[in-house]
Amino acid sequence: MTITVLNISLAFIFSLLGTLIFRSHLISTLLCLEGMILTLFIITAITSLNSHSIIMYPIPIVILVFAACEAAVGLALLVKVSNTYGTDYVQNLNLLQC
Repeated sequence: MTITVLNISLAFIFSLLGTLIFRSHLISTLLCLEGMILTLFIITAITSLNSHSIIMYPIPIVILVFAACEAAVGLALLVKVSNTYGTDYVQNLNLLQC
């Protein structure tokens, strides 16, 4: 295992732990999810460059498009929640309420 793969794996694990631990604010959860997606992008980009297969070249771009869509939806959700409830605390949200 090279040092690059070790660092990327640690970044993914820390982002996953941050998602699981820092769930009180919506913005911190969204930032940790964005970190996870960006580390997946880096892993797929390195893998596609090392495999020299023309089929794998579009995969990192697809992941980057999904990351941009996830960021846009997450920010829209954050704006809607903060305008409705006045805060971004996840504990104050009740999903069963209409």
